[in-house]
Amino acid sequence: MREPAVIILSGIPGAGKTTVGALLARRFQRGVHVEADRLHLMIVSGGLWPDGEPQDEAMRQLRLRGRNACLLADSFFAAGFTVVVDDVVIGSRLAEFEAALKSRPLYFVLLTPDPEVVAARDAGRVEKHVFEVWGHLDTAMRAETPRVGLWLDSSAMTPAETVDAVLERLEPEARIG
Repeated sequence: MREPAVIILSGIPGAGKTTVGALLARRFQRGVHVEADRLHLMIVSGGLWPDGEPQDEAMRQLRLRGRNACLLADSFFAAGFTVVVDDVVIGSRLAEFEAALKSRPLYFVLLTPDPEVVAARDAGRVEKHVFEVWGHLDTAMRAETPRVGLWLDSSAMTPAETVDAVLERLEPEARIG
């Protein structure tokens, strides 16, 4: 891609979004990686993750994080960057992101490794473990996410191979806007 774009990189926690997102952004002449979890961590007091209580406040913060990721992506795009936004964008969240992102072209890539692969990768991580809490989202992801964009089974791929596959299939497969 020669022109700036925004790529939403999604999947369940542990699917490899952050690793792949950083590698993917580096492949562009002017690339930015917006990691939504880092935006969430900017809440230094009163922050709730999506499984927190009260649930309505946790969901409000999740929507806020998504909105801020989209604002940041649009800002970088306007400055001539290709932006990779990594977040758990499944089910109705995809429509929220599409509406919030003003920049085009817009691409959607959903990493769909087998849950067993995600669990094994998660078990091998030192810094954090997420599969036990969030692994159930695989079923929701497959059942509730609109069948648009590029759904990529990265089960047998390294992060670098995943990036290569994304770049090979991005246009026109992943384009949603």
